[in-house]
Amino acid sequence: MSLYKSQTLKIYNSLSGEKETFTPINEGNVGMYVCGPTVYSNVHLGNVRTFMSFDVIFRYLLHLDYKVRYVRNITDVGHIVDDVDEGEDKIAKKARLEQLEPMEVVQRYTVDFHDILNAFNFLPPSIEPTATGHIIEQIEIIKTIIDKGIGYEANGSVYFDVVKFNETNHYGILSGRNIEDMLANTRDLDGQSDKRNPQDFALWKKAEPQHIMRWPSPWSDGFPGWHLECTAMSTKYLGNHFDIHGGGMDLKFPHHECEIAQNEACTGHTPVNYWMHANMLTLNGKKMAKSTGNNILPGEILTGDNAFLSKAFSASVARFFMLQAHYRSILDFSDEAIIAAEKGYKRLMEAMESLKSISANATSSIDIAGWKQLCYDAMNDDFNSPILIAQLFEGVRFINLLKDEKETLNTADLKLFTVTMQAFVFDVLGLEEEKANGNTDKLEGVVNMLIGMRKQARDNKDFALSDQIRDQLIALGIQLKDGKEGTSFSIQ
Repeated sequence: MSLYKSQTLKIYNSLSGEKETFTPINEGNVGMYVCGPTVYSNVHLGNVRTFMSFDVIFRYLLHLDYKVRYVRNITDVGHIVDDVDEGEDKIAKKARLEQLEPMEVVQRYTVDFHDILNAFNFLPPSIEPTATGHIIEQIEIIKTIIDKGIGYEANGSVYFDVVKFNETNHYGILSGRNIEDMLANTRDLDGQSDKRNPQDFALWKKAEPQHIMRWPSPWSDGFPGWHLECTAMSTKYLGNHFDIHGGGMDLKFPHHECEIAQNEACTGHTPVNYWMHANMLTLNGKKMAKSTGNNILPGEILTGDNAFLSKAFSASVARFFMLQAHYRSILDFSDEAIIAAEKGYKRLMEAMESLKSISANATSSIDIAGWKQLCYDAMNDDFNSPILIAQLFEGVRFINLLKDEKETLNTADLKLFTVTMQAFVFDVLGLEEEKANGNTDKLEGVVNMLIGMRKQARDNKDFALSDQIRDQLIALGIQLKDGKEGTSFSIQ
């Protein structure tokens, strides 16, 4: 029996503002679309957190035995600077500033995006379409919207008539806005705009003579509006009605609001059952921004080459840090916070290593089945990774008790415990054991040699030397732990 049949998953739906029981359109199958990056610069840490949230969601759905088609796009055209309909395309602007072909810019930063996500152990999506690869589909959608009387052409550009759409639909349903308030709070058009209403958004923009990226269309040589690409790609690969659409909280309005409007204008029904939004990441209590210098790139965490952290941290430590907060919560990144996360991560990895040497007993004194369901309960509650991590540390406590022979597990329970710990730590959360390098091997050899010398000193009743070795290792951040099977160590 598929695992999802025995679990009740609830997802917070931004559309209703409530947690709802997840029921896919087609049993056993999930269609999920997540708005990907605009590849005009290095992916920033806030983006990584958003994509990590949906990586864990993807992983958990797979763990529940759903067949998942996960589509995450690459925006390589059409995203206007400042997210408005006037101005310069972000990629074209970058190409002009760096004197490159636009597709050179796209290639450079797409490679960076993939490199960073690979370093953080992301699963690749099922499909990763690009906006430029779907110009024909976008033009066809524009034609449909015009035919429905919701789109209009003006001087070679095409706009979506929000007021006309709102006569029969609700523009603002996702963000909780209404068109009357939006119109009341907007300046009148200055006469130079081609729009009928200030809230109308571009479906197609006529390219100015200096604009590099352009395609032929029935209206002009130009390029698609930013909001259109996701409508085209999501419906092409997932259909006109699919299960989950996700992205960052900042995309709720106007991007996702416009997607809903475009889809409803074309098909007459809502496109998505569950809208999910991940919250933002701050740095030292302030919004991350290049302009203020309060910014750190993901790669700078791994190298330590930044002004904010006292040392470099592994990708798994950074991943563990991010998953300690729920995806809908604001998370503040700081040196102190990631140092604390590193300690927790190492405790968890040491316990996973110790679990390998635990032996089964004739009887069980721990309710492993009950603990296992608590792990599922955490993830079933809107993918609550911090609660899951708390349950995994309860598993760490079990491991320490089993090591000290204060608790026991029979063969079946030990297997269940091991499989469950491995599934949630590695498969669902996507954590990895830090890979040892040559220096790590040498350090381990030296410490084990000192542990041997300390044991010999204790056997010889030379407790002063034994204590000196222990205390000097502690001063270097190396903690010894004596047990029935000998002495082990951990680096603090």
